[in-house]
Amino acid sequence: MTTLLKSATIIDASSPHHKQIKDILIVNGKITEIEDSIKENDTFKVIKLDNLHVSSGWFDTSVSFGEPGYEERETIKKGLEVAGKSGFTTVAVNANTNPIIDSKSDVEFLINKANGSATKLLPIGALTKGSKGVDIAELYDMQQSGAIAFGDYNKAIDNDNLMKVALLYAQNFDGLVISFPKNNSIAGEGIVNEGPNSTRLGLKGSPSLAENIQIARDLYLLEYTGGKLHIPTISTAKSVQLIKEAKKKGLQVTCSVSAHHLTLNDDELEGFDSKAKVTPPLRTKQDAKALIKGLQEGIIDMITSDHNPIDIEHKKLEFGLAKDGTIGLESLFCAVNSVIDLETTIKALTVNPRIVFNQEPHSIKKDTPANMTLFNPTGNYIFSKEHILSTSKNAVFIGKELQGKVYGIYANKKLVLN
Repeated sequence: MTTLLKSATIIDASSPHHKQIKDILIVNGKITEIEDSIKENDTFKVIKLDNLHVSSGWFDTSVSFGEPGYEERETIKKGLEVAGKSGFTTVAVNANTNPIIDSKSDVEFLINKANGSATKLLPIGALTKGSKGVDIAELYDMQQSGAIAFGDYNKAIDNDNLMKVALLYAQNFDGLVISFPKNNSIAGEGIVNEGPNSTRLGLKGSPSLAENIQIARDLYLLEYTGGKLHIPTISTAKSVQLIKEAKKKGLQVTCSVSAHHLTLNDDELEGFDSKAKVTPPLRTKQDAKALIKGLQEGIIDMITSDHNPIDIEHKKLEFGLAKDGTIGLESLFCAVNSVIDLETTIKALTVNPRIVFNQEPHSIKKDTPANMTLFNPTGNYIFSKEHILSTSKNAVFIGKELQGKVYGIYANKKLVLN
């Protein structure tokens, strides 16, 4: 198939055409021409879209699907379709299924289920068997089968020595260890950010200290062991400061932030809407500002949707009983686009995650494979249920004003348009 993208603004700092408006010709999955104007042909599929922008394909580093075990939440096929229409050519999928992804065969199952999709699925294997935090899982075998990192999704490792051993062992095969930032003893039974809002609403609070102290522990262990550590979905101002200091020391530590922690805060708890019940909990306005600044300064490496579909039976409940999590693939770009400049956003969705997770970079230039996201950064709208593509509908951004539009992707020789 031959595809012609007309009048596309290229946002790709690694491309010789960065910030230029060009026509892009793709033949059998390869970019063959990038010119000011390319003549249309009856055999071409011509794409003309309002204020079309293209970047190299976006990579979301924390996505959950239901399959295997929770197919009613989201199957792999459906999830990858949603990811493509939301602008993602690559997603790293968490191990929180049933069974937990903690063996070579589990990793191979995920990869095989994703065969033929435009969006590439990269499995994250569990760090411990069954994500129980007791015994280290088969990390090397999983990596040999295609796992790109190892972490227990939204579960902290309480055992200090186990984390130390994991960081040491993973160095034997250049493995990346993911450590969820939460001290369970301090967090206790807290379900929201501890502060004036939790007190006023009578909800059990989890202090930011629970995140900060766990990150401090992990950084001390990393300094002792060496190796590579990734801290997902940080949510506090102090976390940014701790990671900044660790990077200055030369430690190999990276981190991500979710779109909802960048743009929302614990004022969302008003009304006890369980869609705002997430892990880590939504923090304060000051924390959100610090996270934005940390991203702009390059301390925070990447943005994630932390997409976590939950079926209505487990989400539409009394706040304290509802499961944590929000879907976010559909809303990620348009949510952060209103608070972060475009080039920072694109770098945090393309270059940085590929470096951290050791994936081949993509660039929009002639004679390279076409792996790109199509979008429009302008125009505001209210996100509503009709914008949800996922099977589950637990979206924290319902009713929020977002900016921009995602058209889709071209990847793996396939064009996917929303």
